[in-house]
Amino acid sequence: MSNLLTVKDLHKSFLEAGEEIHILRGLDLDLEEGERLAVVGESGVGKSTLLHILGTLDRPTRGEILYRGKSIPMDDEIALAQLRNREIGFVFQFHYLLPDFTALENVMFPALIQGMDVAQARKQAGELLELVGLKDRLTHRPGKLSGGEQQRVAVARAVVLQPKLILADEPTGSLDMRIGEGVQDLLFRLNQEKGIALVVATHNREFAEKIGRRVELKDGQLFPLATLGDKQLYKSR
Repeated sequence: MSNLLTVKDLHKSFLEAGEEIHILRGLDLDLEEGERLAVVGESGVGKSTLLHILGTLDRPTRGEILYRGKSIPMDDEIALAQLRNREIGFVFQFHYLLPDFTALENVMFPALIQGMDVAQARKQAGELLELVGLKDRLTHRPGKLSGGEQQRVAVARAVVLQPKLILADEPTGSLDMRIGEGVQDLLFRLNQEKGIALVVATHNREFAEKIGRRVELKDGQLFPLATLGDKQLYKSR
């Protein structure tokens, strides 16, 4: 397989009360097409920041991100918006659905933004909602859906344009165990059936182990995480 995403010497820092706070320090990462990756680490180490930068929702202080071998132009807002819309799906801990629109309409929006015909967008959105087990909830607004149903709508919205990459930030963090496992299974199914690569930031150890490849974000860098018996080993890159 070829690399879908390559990150080279990524840095991110913020100024706070006149002091520079370093979040990412020379981080490197390679992600192959269709690969699954769990990013684990303590709260506040920068997992969300990393996902936002990978998805071009935020900008690095310095460093380079390549998508399919081509450098992402971080200063070109139009190109970044097109990349996000066509190639990357986002699933967050909270669904961020539009409350005044139905489940079907929420899933349709990314396709309509891209310029897809309304009938085709409706067809694709309906098929995805059926795939995620919500064919009887198409006309329900978010307020009439359970938390797990809302998150499944968010997953369907993330993949309506058949992206090559899903970035998921604690996608089951606000759900109970049973419903959370259903969302996990859905993400794995999309990975297996549609070849969508997954990068998931999670505190859930069992979820991370199911994903397969795991890395820990620590001191601004990623360290491959392996398990030997009951002992965890952190291997520097």
